[in-house]
Amino acid sequence: MTGINARFRLDWPGFSLDVDLALPGRGVTALFGPSGSGKTTLLRCIAGLERAPQGVLSVNGELWQDGRHWLPTHQRPLGYVFQEASLFPHLTVLGNLRYGLQRISAGDAGQQRASLEQAIELLGIAQLLERKPDRLSGGERSRVGMARALAVNPRLLLMDEPMAALDLQRKQEILPYLEKLHDELEIPVLYVSHAPDEVARLADHLLVLEQGKVLANGPLGATLARLDLPIRLGEDSGVVIEAAVVSRDAQWHLACVDFPGGRLWVRDNGIPAGHQVRVRILARDVSLAREKIDGTSILNTLPAKVLAIADDSHPALALVRLDVGMGDTTSPLIARLTRRSAAALELQPGMEVWAQIKAVALLG
Repeated sequence: MTGINARFRLDWPGFSLDVDLALPGRGVTALFGPSGSGKTTLLRCIAGLERAPQGVLSVNGELWQDGRHWLPTHQRPLGYVFQEASLFPHLTVLGNLRYGLQRISAGDAGQQRASLEQAIELLGIAQLLERKPDRLSGGERSRVGMARALAVNPRLLLMDEPMAALDLQRKQEILPYLEKLHDELEIPVLYVSHAPDEVARLADHLLVLEQGKVLANGPLGATLARLDLPIRLGEDSGVVIEAAVVSRDAQWHLACVDFPGGRLWVRDNGIPAGHQVRVRILARDVSLAREKIDGTSILNTLPAKVLAIADDSHPALALVRLDVGMGDTTSPLIARLTRRSAAALELQPGMEVWAQIKAVALLG
């Protein structure tokens, strides 16, 4: 059985964790939710740092615990990245990396070297190996902490807000390395974050927790497009789409991207044509029209079909779930508009409309 299957129940004074999960066996699953929702507790249960009575956990067919079987933390083939790297100050970077390998048996020495070399390359820390931690920046310490977790050749990587202690500039330095891990790792990654941009850029799958229970669990795009349970990554609802850069307009600093549903003009971030990117489209950046409108400042106009209309957080507003594109090649989209506008357009499920989308920001 592939994937991560987990069932945990913990009852503490003032808090309960009660989850029954099936998560993908590859890619990045983001654990999202407010403080106190149970994200770190769930990670600790998976790591074996919290023992949930009668808990059940299997990872890609390997049973780690059930009612009769318990694999202690040091025997679970996982890597754990905490908010603080917690490097040994008296050891060099290489010494810190090697220290984490002590739990690997001597018979796995060849795999150990390969994993260590791969981790050093993936995180770009070869030039740091002889430095002590006090000579590293915050971003460099974070990269070393990630490399240490990967060096043990884990079958599961747990990351608990690995960039929470970093300022914006350091986060921007780290994100490309995390995207590289996303693209190259064959193992599942569980990534806890409060940061909407991190989730939008890195996650394939989204698990939303609230008060110790699962609020939503599914692929990132489909989960963000739900109207029955609007998930806000930050200040607004919206979707994330996978796209490819097809051209760049140097004069206007724009790029054209192709996605299942059409083409969009976005702000140019310097990514060459042919590269895969992610684009986040906020509901507030989408307007609707019954007919295609020319002579407008909005660069992107795409055919769409109304699938559903739901209440928004304010009684004056509505959220409209759309499929944008033609035929079988479509993508989900959400628009926010006033109920007065929805009534004026006589919007109904099944109606064909035109979605007008501002030149949205490229996530990377």
